[in-house]
Amino acid sequence: MSGQQPGRDGNPQVFQPLAADDPTTIAGYRLAAKLGAGGMGKVYLSYTPGGRPVAIKVIRPEFGEDAEFRRRFAQEVQSAQRVQGLFTAPVIDADTDGAQPWLATAYVPGPSLADAVVAHGALPVEAVLLLIAGMAEALHVIHGAGIVHRDLKPSNVLLAADGPRVIDFGIAYAADATSLTGSGVTIGTPSFMAPEQAAGRKVTPATDIFALGQVAAYAATGTPAFGEGTSHGVLYRIVHEEPDLTGVPERLTELVTRCLAKDPEARPTIAEIIRLCQTANAETVLRRPEDWLPGSVAADITVRAAAPAPVQAPPPPATAPAVAYSPTAPVAPATPPPGFGPPPQQQPPVQQPAQQPVQHPTQQPMQPVQQPPRPYPAPPAHAHAYAPTQYPTHQQPHPQQPYPGAPVPPKSGSKRGVLIALAAVLVFAVAGSATAYVLQKDDGQKAKDTAGSAQGTDKGKGSDPSPGGGTGTGGGTGTGGSSKPSPKADPKPADFKAINLTAGYHLTLGDDDVRPQPGEDGGYELSYDTGGYLDSEVSEGNMVLLDPGQEGSLAVCRAETRFAKNIYIHKIAKGRQICVITGTGHMGLVTVQGFSPEDSPSKYMTLDVTVWRNAAATGSGSRG
Repeated sequence: MSGQQPGRDGNPQVFQPLAADDPTTIAGYRLAAKLGAGGMGKVYLSYTPGGRPVAIKVIRPEFGEDAEFRRRFAQEVQSAQRVQGLFTAPVIDADTDGAQPWLATAYVPGPSLADAVVAHGALPVEAVLLLIAGMAEALHVIHGAGIVHRDLKPSNVLLAADGPRVIDFGIAYAADATSLTGSGVTIGTPSFMAPEQAAGRKVTPATDIFALGQVAAYAATGTPAFGEGTSHGVLYRIVHEEPDLTGVPERLTELVTRCLAKDPEARPTIAEIIRLCQTANAETVLRRPEDWLPGSVAADITVRAAAPAPVQAPPPPATAPAVAYSPTAPVAPATPPPGFGPPPQQQPPVQQPAQQPVQHPTQQPMQPVQQPPRPYPAPPAHAHAYAPTQYPTHQQPHPQQPYPGAPVPPKSGSKRGVLIALAAVLVFAVAGSATAYVLQKDDGQKAKDTAGSAQGTDKGKGSDPSPGGGTGTGGGTGTGGSSKPSPKADPKPADFKAINLTAGYHLTLGDDDVRPQPGEDGGYELSYDTGGYLDSEVSEGNMVLLDPGQEGSLAVCRAETRFAKNIYIHKIAKGRQICVITGTGHMGLVTVQGFSPEDSPSKYMTLDVTVWRNAAATGSGSRG
């Protein structure tokens, strides 16, 4: 579901008007136009309060009714929000729990590769090399976040003025979880699947490499490498036959051929793909983004850059609406916002009482008048990674106030009450000053006793007394004590050597004897998923893959924030270390010591694990 390209009718309408069944707002985002639709749902154009265009992708209700889809969708959105690459459209907001799940990505003003090829034909070799190099960099950051795209195809690649953008990464994984994909709903395009994907075998990052080769062949020739036709026929050719590369230019032959290897292990890595592009053309680096595409495609970018203006709300009324008076409302700034308050000739004389009078029981509040829609999104029901809607709202003015926050003129006969209130304030002020003086005088005589009491209390709790405690006004039970307890010592590490963690099993770091337990999908702290990755599913749990040569320790694991929920095994070599934060207060350091041999009947990793019990809570306090 690219969503940012129109239909292929020869004269596409980029920004389609909203239909009767389209919503006008999504979680406070005002929709300006419809961008497209796909198997997953519809896509709309909207804007952040600062004027940045965004694409709102609303998932079909049928998917939202599937609990497993929602679980996977939430996991993929969380991972996608960590993808911040130059050649991806970042996910900036989402709601995975609402009646209809949705996510917002940055709007890319450019056609998809599919639309560009249909409208203008195949791209020149130089543009294809720049395209594939940019897509390879996009896959590098996507795979680095633990995501396999699974649906890399020309309609999911947008052509922007400064390079390609890969979109919709990870969504196909969530769609696989629902039974709808087996009942007439198609997610993914058969022409761009990998053999293992078509055969229902394990999907890995190498699956995206095969799709990248297909995209390269399509961009250079205008036709899929395995032809077109029925889904079953195309999938059979992908699994059992060789691609038709007769129209692929010679400079692209090695790149495409290696990417389309049937064996995932024989396909090139991301780094090798970029080197192949650079070898084929020394100008592969995107140094001239303004002319990397043919002129006809660049003209399409100009059309899409002229997006419709954001939908504006009606202007506020000239006079202040009458609302019910709330004596507990906070006082607003003294300067009235523009557009509020009655006309000057209707303003009553402003009086400045010491405090607002309490409403009399016999006073009947006036009924509130509904306010017009705000010109910016209303706050959504859930907190999101990107929060464009958190804006202060204007306080509703009192019907007698000349502007919000101005003191309400007292009714007749209230001046006497004001004077009595002022007198009472003065009496309490004098009494309070006298009390403060006595307390301060007595405080100096009791300082030593108070400090001694505080030290005795601290010793009873097993912590060291804080120096200088006698200068405060109280110890552990007093008010305003200035002494701070010393930080607790780091917990002692518990080491577990040569753990053979089999695929489909997990570890719980809080166990006295950390050893593999069956199960890979149940909120575990560290599991070896049969999909080929380490997984941290527990709430607030995370992992950090340390850099090669980086020596792990408790201090390092506390300081690192390059969090990931899962780490693919092909990214881990012998000797690499992984910090594990369990979310239950424990921290661990995993050192990879080896992998199971090819002739082993089971698939496992050999790990050394060091555990610090309750180190996460202690660490946050010591660093605070």
